[in-house]
Amino acid sequence: MANTNLAVIGLGNSLRRDDGIGILILESLLKNYRRPNAEYLNFGIASFDLIHRLQDYDEVLLIDAIEAGLPAGELKIFKLKDISFTKKYRAVSSHELNLKDIFELSRKFNLKTEIYVAGIQVQDISFGESLSDSLKGNLENIIRQIDSFICKRLL
Repeated sequence: MANTNLAVIGLGNSLRRDDGIGILILESLLKNYRRPNAEYLNFGIASFDLIHRLQDYDEVLLIDAIEAGLPAGELKIFKLKDISFTKKYRAVSSHELNLKDIFELSRKFNLKTEIYVAGIQVQDISFGESLSDSLKGNLENIIRQIDSFICKRLL
């Protein structure tokens, strides 16, 4: 068992513009907002080991890009189990497991971990290393909102 009960996990591909938002936010949290009672993990695009690591924590916050039809750069924090996946669900991520895969595997393995998602609506996931202007312009606000959520979970 990990020595903390909350893991903050960044997911994404930093070579696919907005899809790298989870990694950028995780790095900023580590540099500017690190909380001593949380563990911060960068899973990038290698997320297969993620399912096994999730069981080590009471709560996990996944930070990832989403395609939910929201305005670009909008943040939604929700429980993974509350997501409604439809047949039309499109995986936005270019990493090994997308949120739907994580949801299905966590149910299959009957994980007791409470999994939250900080999903950021993407605008551009083409090849490139910089965020779209919509995400860049809202980045600091998103980071502060996620840090506020983390602080509440640690109370």
